[in-house]
Parts: sequence; C-alpha cells; structure tokens
Amino acid sequence: MDVREQILKVLNENEPMSAGQIAEKTGLDKKIVEKEMDKLKKENLIVSPKRCYWTVNK
Repeated sequence: MDVREQILKVLNENEPMSAGQIAEKTGLDKKIVEKEMDKLKKENLIVSPKRCYWTVNK
C-alpha cells in the first residue's frame, strides 16, 4: 500500500485528524505525510472541517 492509500484509509476510518496523528497511525514520517497531503488537497480529495484537521472529501 502506498503513502496516498495509507493516508486515505486512515482518514476514512477515523474522525478528522492532523498530519501528526496520521503519521502516528500509519507509522510514516510526518514530513512524508505532509507532502502527500499537499497533493491530496490540490486534487480536492481531502478537506479541512477545522483548522489543521483533515478528512476525506465525500
């Protein structure tokens, strides 16, 4: 499973989360998570319901 899939899977299964929380859940480095999340934001696949927390755009 690649980084993108791991992030989306964790966000689908949980309440909105910060990049740090996603990194903890996936075991990935926070910098890698943040970089991939930037791509997901630009593709409108994730949205922020409140500052610094993210969820899947449904």
